[in-house]
Amino acid sequence: MAVGALLGLLAMRPAAASNWPSVLARARGQHVYFDAWGGSERVNAYIAWVSRQVAACCDVTLREVPLEDTAQAVTQVIAEKAAGQNHAGTIDLIWINGPNFDALKRRGLLYGPFAQRLPNDRLVRRSDPEIRYDFTVPVDGYESPWRTAQLVFVYDSAYVKHVPLDIRAFPAWARRHPGRFTFPQVQNFLGVAFLEQALYALAPNPAVLLRPVTPAAFAQASAPLWAWFAQLRPYLWRHGREYPASGPAERQLLEDGEIDLMPSFDPASAAAAVLAGRLPKSVRTVVLRGGTLGNASFVAIPYNARHKAGAMVVANFLLSPAAQARAGEIRALGGPTVLDLKALTDAQRARFQAQAKDPWMPPPAALRHVLPEPHPSWAVRLAAAWERRYTP
Repeated sequence: MAVGALLGLLAMRPAAASNWPSVLARARGQHVYFDAWGGSERVNAYIAWVSRQVAACCDVTLREVPLEDTAQAVTQVIAEKAAGQNHAGTIDLIWINGPNFDALKRRGLLYGPFAQRLPNDRLVRRSDPEIRYDFTVPVDGYESPWRTAQLVFVYDSAYVKHVPLDIRAFPAWARRHPGRFTFPQVQNFLGVAFLEQALYALAPNPAVLLRPVTPAAFAQASAPLWAWFAQLRPYLWRHGREYPASGPAERQLLEDGEIDLMPSFDPASAAAAVLAGRLPKSVRTVVLRGGTLGNASFVAIPYNARHKAGAMVVANFLLSPAAQARAGEIRALGGPTVLDLKALTDAQRARFQAQAKDPWMPPPAALRHVLPEPHPSWAVRLAAAWERRYTP
C-alpha cells in the first residue's frame, strides 16, 4: 500500500490512545467549528448555552456555523476530499442525519467509530431503533445522538374543534376548511416528511419504504399518494400553488391567522411559541393515530476535522444528564431525552421527571409510537418527482 493511502486510512481511525483523559488533554484550547442548521432560534440559543458550558468545563471554544441546509456541509467535506485537504478540514462537527449522513458514510468521509468512546454513551437509550439506525442506515458509531424529534400537527382550537387524525381524512377536512392548511415546500425536510408520512398510510406495502428505492417500487408506492394529493391540493393555502419555505415560515402563517393547521417536526414547538408570546394559548398539538415519523438528531465528525478531540468533548457533553435535562425544558428544546432514565442516578432522574407539562404539548403516550424514517433514497426520489409534477 502506498504511504499516502496508509496515512489516509490512519487519519480515519480513532487515535490509539483511546482513554478519555487523553482526549480531554488534547481538546484543551481547541476551537470546534460546529456546522448546524440555523433556522431555529431555540436551537441556536441552546448551542450558545452548550458553548458556554464546554468553555467553562473543558477549555473548548465552540463556534456554531449556521447553515440553511445541512447539505452545504456535506458538499464542503466532499470538496475538501477532492482537493486533497485530508488533515485540516474547516468543519469539526456537523448536526446531521438522514440522506446527509448516508452521503458521507457511503463515501468514507466520517471519523470513527467514535461514539462508543464517549463516557456518556453508556447512558444512551440504545433500545430505540431510531438511535441505532439513521433513516434505516446503521449508525455504527459514526455519529452520536443528542435529541429526538417526531412529526406532530399544530392547530388553533379557537377556530377548529376537530382535526384529522388520519392521513386519509386530510382531503375531506381541507374541503371543510379551505385554505387553512399547508406544509413547507419539498426542498425543506419538513415538507418531504409530511409526504413520507402520507406514503406510510397510502402505499400498498409500507415496508418497501425501509429499503433503497427502485423505479418500480416508487411507481407502485407513490401512485396512491398522487391520487390523494390531487384531492387535497385545491383546498390548501393559496390553492396549493405556493408553499411556505420552512417550518418557521409556516408558523408565521399560523400566528398571522392565515392557516389553522400545520405539521411540525418538533413536538415542543407550539408550547415554546406560546410561552414566547408568538402563538395564542388556544393552540394544541396532536399526533396521528397509528404513529408518526420520528428520528434522532446526531452529531458526526468529518474524517478530516482539524479538532477531533474537541469535537468529541462537545458530543460527550451533549449526552450529559445536565445537557439533556436542559434540552428537555420547553423554553430550550423540549421533547424526550435520548438517555435511558434507568441508567441515571435518582437525582439526575428527578430533573427529567419534574419537567413541566402543559396543554400545548402532546401527551407523552402519544409520542411512543414512532414510525421509522424511510431509507434516504426515498426522500430524494420523492422530492424530484414532486418538482417535476408541481413546479412551474
